[in-house]
Amino acid sequence: MGIFGRKDNTTATPAQATGPDLTALTGDYTIDPAHTTIEFVARHAMVTNVRGSFQDFSGSLHLDGQDPAKSTATLDVTMASIDTGNADRDGHLKSADFFKIDEFPTMTFRSTKAESLGGEDYRITGDLSLLGVTRPITIDLEFNGVAKDPFGNVRAGFEGKAELLRSEWGLTWNAALETGGVLISDKIKLNFDVSAIKNA
Repeated sequence: MGIFGRKDNTTATPAQATGPDLTALTGDYTIDPAHTTIEFVARHAMVTNVRGSFQDFSGSLHLDGQDPAKSTATLDVTMASIDTGNADRDGHLKSADFFKIDEFPTMTFRSTKAESLGGEDYRITGDLSLLGVTRPITIDLEFNGVAKDPFGNVRAGFEGKAELLRSEWGLTWNAALETGGVLISDKIKLNFDVSAIKNA
């Protein structure tokens, strides 16, 4: 299995079965916001999902292909860049009921642990800081491969998923429904689609 994780028709050797050869991946990377998505999903009125994303963020990766445990990640998100496709809802999310962006303009993530789960699957744990509260969060990642783009940039791609309870970061605003339940779920799903450029 090569660095892209594509299988051929030959029989895998024991070394191949442990995962892709990521030696060439080792290095420092800058997350490309133009080709990266940070999305969140919340249950609304108990019956449907509302999706949103952040448009302004920056981040970096240090990838160690020989020892994934030495890999690290950082992310800084501008909370005013939240976008759910509805201006009134975005305004409410920026207010004191939710993200209090005047007092807490940035959300940050700093990794504390990285591990290989085998194949193209990895897990990264780190500290998520939001509304002045810092708590651990675990993100499951799938390595999508590495390629050189037409401009000569070496890019690495990952898809990630995580779940959190927003109340653990002080996001407790809600409204009761006449039919029972609440307007907004406590559980939030996070989805990441990351493209990172290797530093020269």
